[in-house]
Amino acid sequence: MSTFGSFNGVVTAISDFWTGSQGPNPCYKLMSLQDMNGNVVNFVVTPNTYFVDQAMISIGDIVIGFYDANTPVPLIYPPQYQAIVMARVSQNQNIKVDYFNGQLISSDGMLKLNIAPFTQIKQENGQIFTANPANRNLIVVYGPTTMSIPAQTTPSQIIVMCRF
Repeated sequence: MSTFGSFNGVVTAISDFWTGSQGPNPCYKLMSLQDMNGNVVNFVVTPNTYFVDQAMISIGDIVIGFYDANTPVPLIYPPQYQAIVMARVSQNQNIKVDYFNGQLISSDGMLKLNIAPFTQIKQENGQIFTANPANRNLIVVYGPTTMSIPAQTTPSQIIVMCRF
């Protein structure tokens, strides 16, 4: 079970990332985000980074990036994380990346999923996931929630992270 951290802000720069002595690698990107308080975080975007809805991210977009909080990071400023999931922020949808237990409650106890017939459940490769998504790391795309604790929602999409 991974623990995921997140950071959201405005994309201020996107550049090729140096992966070795051969110079920048166009398959790897360094994406800089700045939040409303002026905090800056760099995300290393790899070919394995999952982009929700295959969003094409540009400078000026408001995005949220998720990373494995258990992975060591270099002690540099600004902080630099390997992006696991990236998503464009929208007023009409929320994104949560977390481990959901057998009752489909997130590891922080703040969100419970109620699956409906219209909920798309798929793998990161876009194929339908045919088993129960409980007890797995999930990318959840959802709208409104109840005011209860945990908040409850009926997600529009659940993406099962089979590699984590």
